[in-house]
Amino acid sequence: MDFSPVWISIKTTLCASAITFVFGILAAWAVMFIKGPKIKAAVDGILAIPLVLPPTVAGFFLLWIFGARRPVGNFVEEVFGFRIAFSWVATVLAAVVVSFPLMYRSAKAGFEQIDQNMIEEAKMLGLGKWGILWKILFPCTFPSVLSGMILSTTRGLGEYGATAMLAGNIPGKTRTLPLAVYSEVAGGNMERAGVYVAVILIIAFLAVWIMNMMTRAENEIKM
Repeated sequence: MDFSPVWISIKTTLCASAITFVFGILAAWAVMFIKGPKIKAAVDGILAIPLVLPPTVAGFFLLWIFGARRPVGNFVEEVFGFRIAFSWVATVLAAVVVSFPLMYRSAKAGFEQIDQNMIEEAKMLGLGKWGILWKILFPCTFPSVLSGMILSTTRGLGEYGATAMLAGNIPGKTRTLPLAVYSEVAGGNMERAGVYVAVILIIAFLAVWIMNMMTRAENEIKM
């Protein structure tokens, strides 16, 4: 039994989750301070568009940007001697892109529930944008932020289409759990595929359970 897809998926998910967590919160925070409603709606649409795009389409755009013969991919390879496409880094990049909207939208929804009077009073007291983020927005919306992190983490774990497009399906290198399930089923190894599916189901169940427990605890606190 090859357990490399499990370890690759764990490493990919942990790295992608950390990146998504930070940039999702920062993006939601930045969008809050955009004044024009039309510009705000446009920026929000751009940041959330991977949520509605087919993963293979997202993968196509990633490959178009980071491919070996594309400007960004070629620049990275020439300057740093590293090829992004069909590497482990590509699995992280694909997971970040498809899971980012979930973290961003959850954080944004939480931030929008904060009383604007509280924010205005904080500004009058001399609290800057960073202070508002870390002393008001983040602590007051922690359950929403954490829920977004759990959702984006599980989404990144289950990513298939964009990963296959950008990272490929290289055994021991870029083959994540979803890719391993597909490969084993295509090869007629249903038992091995079942083991990988069981791992994914366990992780997904734990994520949903944690979210339910958090929601219950939050409701008890409010009562």
